[in-house]
Amino acid sequence: MFGIYLKRELGRRKKAALVIALGLALGIALVITVNSVSAGMTQAQDKVLKSLYGLGTDMTVTKARSAPTSGSSGRPNFQFDANSNDSDDTQSSDRVMTQGGQALASSVVTKVAQQKGVASAVGALTLNVTKVDGSFTQGKAQSSGGSGGNSGPGGNGGNSTAAPQVQGGGANFDVNSYSVAGVDVTDQMLGPLAGSKISTGKTFTAAQTDAKVAVVSKSYAKENSLKVGKTLKISGTKYTVIGIATPDSSESTTDVYLPLKQAQTLADAKNQVTTIYVKATDSQQIDSVKAAIQKNIPGTTVTTSADLAETVSGSLSTASDLAAGVGKWLSVAVLVAAFLVAALLTSSAVSRRVREFGTLKALGWPSRRVTRQVVGESIVNGLLGGALGIGLGLAAAYTVTAISPKLTAQLGSTGGGGMGGGPGGGGPGQQSAQNTMEIALSAPVSMTAIALAVGLAVTGGLIAGALGGWRASRMRPADALRSVS
Repeated sequence: MFGIYLKRELGRRKKAALVIALGLALGIALVITVNSVSAGMTQAQDKVLKSLYGLGTDMTVTKARSAPTSGSSGRPNFQFDANSNDSDDTQSSDRVMTQGGQALASSVVTKVAQQKGVASAVGALTLNVTKVDGSFTQGKAQSSGGSGGNSGPGGNGGNSTAAPQVQGGGANFDVNSYSVAGVDVTDQMLGPLAGSKISTGKTFTAAQTDAKVAVVSKSYAKENSLKVGKTLKISGTKYTVIGIATPDSSESTTDVYLPLKQAQTLADAKNQVTTIYVKATDSQQIDSVKAAIQKNIPGTTVTTSADLAETVSGSLSTASDLAAGVGKWLSVAVLVAAFLVAALLTSSAVSRRVREFGTLKALGWPSRRVTRQVVGESIVNGLLGGALGIGLGLAAAYTVTAISPKLTAQLGSTGGGGMGGGPGGGGPGQQSAQNTMEIALSAPVSMTAIALAVGLAVTGGLIAGALGGWRASRMRPADALRSVS
């Protein structure tokens, strides 16, 4: 009886049911869209952090930044011979510096690994290489003076010679900077190479701890026409390219990867690392692990992914703030309005059914049965609105993913070392944005969002049905007779 009556009443009031369902659908669709876009923002931010941190890294440990010593500018120094007799001589100089000018002893890696809550720790050495090459062209000295006499009356003959002038000459030099990361080849699950996959060739083996081999990023290989088997020369040392690395996401922040010992030799930094990549045993213990490292290993700066996320700026950060702030509050406002409209429309519909409910009570229907009938109709309207809302939300999320708007992410220094000691960080004293990346935004819809939509649909139906049922339960048989007269 309940089902038959429910079907008949909804069929008689299709327009009213559709209006209520559409109101709920718009609110639910907005919630799904905002939820999916926020999830896309989180994924985009994770891509930025992983491209810098490396896959599986929970935090990094670097040396606390210290003021430069007297007489040290922290800048590379280049010296060339400008007096070469052969103007065709090409002069070249490489300057290899540890990134940030700060380094930790390799023994600190073991100390970090021994801290409670640390699953594994791996050291890496990040270098900044500046290559300057070109040539000088010598100028030629030319005399601009001459000799002459004065033979006039009373004149005195004589000679005058002007100083010679140098004409022509100059210098033509090209400057190229790139980053090099020394990788612990015995444990590549963490560190700068963990966020990339080898698309051509192969990666390092555990036996290549001090081999003169290199893996280069795809972008750097394309720019410099490097292929597997070719030779790369850094500061006079030749390295054989054994692999091309493609980052899993975003762009690579490291150009060349070398075995850690080779990188230490290049930088004259034996048994030193610039960054220690740390993985915690439990993601819930990251804060306590950070505190333990800072307490037990002085002179270090620990940076977690949460710290790094705070430095992300650009359109990605702006859009994320809008989605998290304005978007969520707008969703709440629209949902409240949709619930209120559904409740008012249901109540209004009940007031127009005075004769119907009064007659049913006169036939013996108790108030609870009348209330149940109204609530049942409202829940069906809510579920219909939920289905429409899920469809609209999925369509909006698919549209965002199909368009894939580009967002920029700029990663600034956290100060005091931070990820400034990691791949792609800046040089000494550099505190501004270090990297600018372009991320394609997607809007993934999770089952949690679908479950939330169903829950909201049922909630909306219950709220509307509760108000309408309360009003219907107060009607009396006499109200039906009064409406007839």
